[in-house]
Amino acid sequence: MAYDKFTILTSTAVPMPVENVDTDQIIPARFLKATERKGFGDNLFKDWRYNNDGSPKQDFVLNNPIYKGKILVGGKNFGSGSSREHAAWAIYDYGFRCVVSSFFADIFKGNALNIGILPVQVSPVFLDKIFTAIEANPETELEVNLPAQTITILATGEQESFDINGYKKHNMTNGFDDIDYLQAMKEEIKTFAAMRIV
Repeated sequence: MAYDKFTILTSTAVPMPVENVDTDQIIPARFLKATERKGFGDNLFKDWRYNNDGSPKQDFVLNNPIYKGKILVGGKNFGSGSSREHAAWAIYDYGFRCVVSSFFADIFKGNALNIGILPVQVSPVFLDKIFTAIEANPETELEVNLPAQTITILATGEQESFDINGYKKHNMTNGFDDIDYLQAMKEEIKTFAAMRIV
C-alpha cells in the first residue's frame, strides 16, 4: 500500500489565508536533493516558519499551538509555481492529509493526489465560511467525505460538494498509487494477455 486509505476525515484545521502560495514557499529549492519522501515535513514552509537563527517565527500559523489537525486550509491558487513533487511530500510528511482551497495549480493537485493528499476545491464563499468558523473557534472540525465528495463545517452543518477524478478517487479510497492499482489488477492483466496470445 502506497499510503493510508482515505474515506472520511474528521479533523480540526490549520488556516493559512494566503493567496498564491507557491511550491518554493512550501518547500524551498535547497531541500530538493533528497530522493525519498522522508524528512520533508521538517522543512515545510521553512522560510516562513523559522528565523535565520533557526528560532520559530511566533506569528506563523504552524508555530501557533492553538491550530492543529490533518487539514490545511489555504488561500486561492495554492501550489502554484514550479512542478516539484517535493511540495506534496512535505505537506504529507508534516501530517496533513487534506488541503482545502478555492483553486489549486493543476500540477500540484496531481502530485498531491498521487501520494495520498486530497485537494478539496471549494467555492470562494465556502472557503471564507471555513476561515470564519476557524477564526471564531480553532477547535472547529471539518468532515471531508471522499465517497460522498462533500466537505462539511460540523459546527454549522454547512456543506459543499467537490469534484475528483474517478480513477484518483478509487486509488485514494484504496490507498493505491499507480503501481498498486496495476498490481491489484494483476490477474486480470494476465488473463487478458493470455487471450491475446495467438
